[in-house]
Amino acid sequence: MALTDHHDVFIGSTDDGYTFLVLNRRLPGADRLLTDAGFTARAHHDRTVYLLPPGIPQDAHERAGQAMYGLLERAHDLVDLSWTTRWSPHGPLPEPDLRIQFADGIVTATAKTPEARSLLEQHGFTPSPDGSSHRPPAGLDERGLLGAVVGVESHAYAHGVAVRVGLGIATPAAIPVAARRATLATVPTGPAANPSRGRTR
Repeated sequence: MALTDHHDVFIGSTDDGYTFLVLNRRLPGADRLLTDAGFTARAHHDRTVYLLPPGIPQDAHERAGQAMYGLLERAHDLVDLSWTTRWSPHGPLPEPDLRIQFADGIVTATAKTPEARSLLEQHGFTPSPDGSSHRPPAGLDERGLLGAVVGVESHAYAHGVAVRVGLGIATPAAIPVAARRATLATVPTGPAANPSRGRTR
């Protein structure tokens, strides 16, 4: 399975600034809900991927928030690790105190502050020998790694610690192929549209 396959709904960001959403089971009315929120549906291998292109963070925040609100009425197994949808009405967001990166099945966390380091260690992350980064608890499979990152990210967000999660997905074309073809959302008919302008939390 790919990182994006473990939950009914996965929201993330590509390295080049797209917000993407994948559905891993059919949710009634989800396609209409997402396109009404400004996402563009694109056929991508064996799944439909919903995209917001790079743009204004407030716009992405509002659009993804609208989509999440509707999706939570249909599914509770939802993970949101997007960084492109972060926005504050009080001004530009600070540089993250905590960066978490997925790369080739390995997760590395880098903390800039004692609070961020403490938070990582509360979740079982251990520092590297030189103290420059942290790794999640040993022995976790992919779903376990994802759960560890979701736990840290949620805790950081609740405590006002700025965090950015990099999924190691460079562009929308690099979003992983679906693992369970039969249970995915149906692909809309007709030609793929260009992404619309494009938000979570």
